[in-house]
Amino acid sequence: MGRDGSGAPAQPVVGEARGYLIRQLDIAWQLTSYHLDGLSTEECLWRPADAGLHVHQTASGAWRADWPEHEGYDLGPPSIAWLTWHIGFWWSMVLDHSFGAGALARESVMWPGNADGVRAWLGGLEERWRAALDQSTDDDLRSSRRTRWPIQDRPFGDVVAWANVELMKNAAEIGYARFLYARRSTA
Repeated sequence: MGRDGSGAPAQPVVGEARGYLIRQLDIAWQLTSYHLDGLSTEECLWRPADAGLHVHQTASGAWRADWPEHEGYDLGPPSIAWLTWHIGFWWSMVLDHSFGAGALARESVMWPGNADGVRAWLGGLEERWRAALDQSTDDDLRSSRRTRWPIQDRPFGDVVAWANVELMKNAAEIGYARFLYARRSTA
């Protein structure tokens, strides 16, 4: 039975899908913010194991991130710096490829170099993403017109859902690394 009690299928509320996706983003961003609050540069640069994805300062002072050849567990755990770079990387890419020129490449995305820079960078990306989503309609979410990275030929809503899941996953990884850092052996 429909919402109106007539037995007819319920008509979707205008903006309903966008609302679900933005509320999902809200939850993922709350967790991310929780783990970024109070994060120190020392925590970012700490390596939880002798191997794992990390960032490296170049001679010019820029911070480049490692890029894995595979995603096997034998890579080792990533540093928080790498995890925060990864969020900035994929968010920058999806914004550029969905709402910009689509010319941004991974090699052009640098880590900011400190925890304050991370918070500012990721906060700015979240604001830009939210503003873009606020302007999107459910028709936009059903269309594949903006779906160019990291997937193609799917509704843009799939990209938004992927970004929400990716943000939640990366936030959880940062939180776990912060637990390890807090309990590291200092002997």
